Amino acid sequence: MAASDTDRAQQQIDEIEALSSIYGDDWCVVDEDEKIYCIKISDSLDQPKWTLCLQVILPPGYPTAEPPIYQLNAPWLRGQDYTELANSLEEIYLQNLGESILYLWVEKIREVLVEKAQSSDPEPDIKKTTEEVDEGDEDDFLLDYQPIQENQIKMLNYMTSESQEDEELPPIHHGNPITDRRSTFQAHLAPVVTTRQVKRVLEKLYENKKIASATHNIYAYRIYCEDKQTFLQDCEDDGETAAGGRLLHLMQILNVHNVLVVVSRWYGGILLGPDRFKHINNCARNVLVEYDYVPSTEESSRQAGKSKKIRKDSKKRTEH
Repeated sequence: MAASDTDRAQQQIDEIEALSSIYGDDWCVVDEDEKIYCIKISDSLDQPKWTLCLQVILPPGYPTAEPPIYQLNAPWLRGQDYTELANSLEEIYLQNLGESILYLWVEKIREVLVEKAQSSDPEPDIKKTTEEVDEGDEDDFLLDYQPIQENQIKMLNYMTSESQEDEELPPIHHGNPITDRRSTFQAHLAPVVTTRQVKRVLEKLYENKKIASATHNIYAYRIYCEDKQTFLQDCEDDGETAAGGRLLHLMQILNVHNVLVVVSRWYGGILLGPDRFKHINNCARNVLVEYDYVPSTEESSRQAGKSKKIRKDSKKRTEH
């Protein structure tokens, strides 16, 4: 008997709970509502040489009827390395049709990384960029470096020093705050097309005493470069380890561009655990929906319904 939607949903919940328990802090929820997750995988826990982030979206038909949608992120992963690893994952899926396979995928990736570490392959040069011109990709999930706000501005000063002309300050929008156990999260959004605008928006935000006093001001931006047909993107944790990388991955999956999102968190004295990442991403997603960078869940459902109706109508016409 075919698995029902309820059965599949329960299988997904069970698998996610197991993976979260097995991999701890290396496992993260990017967007719980959209079933988007990622995990940092390394060849070694102590002194990792090779690291990769596996990002997955679980469609409604997974595991019995649909495979996970996945993305492999690492500054060194390209060309033949990418193709061979992708082929291995797809082979595992085909060998285990209908089964939960994320654990098998993670361990296969780890096996490949261990082989690389033990072989004569040179260690990855994390200064190389990926096909998307990603200024901070190497820091997305290795975030020991946690500059304070002043250092964020200095870094952007360095990035924008080639052209010092004054650029118009974009409009800044503020989302609705989310409060949980005395911690408050609030997202701020600005349309940007240059890193100079990013710098100006951050400076303007930090002029606000309340925002400047936040425990963390996490940000990420994506700018589409028409001439090179690539993305200029970067992120910052401001002390909330891995939060900037998760925020950037959310923006990548939502396919938003020419926008900066900053999420301020005021810590209330009670540790929230993984819930803090959920609130950061929810704040960001809400403000992106509010200012029409992504459709709301209701609009997406309506559009999906319309497309189904169009397909049905066209099928009827074809039958006649």
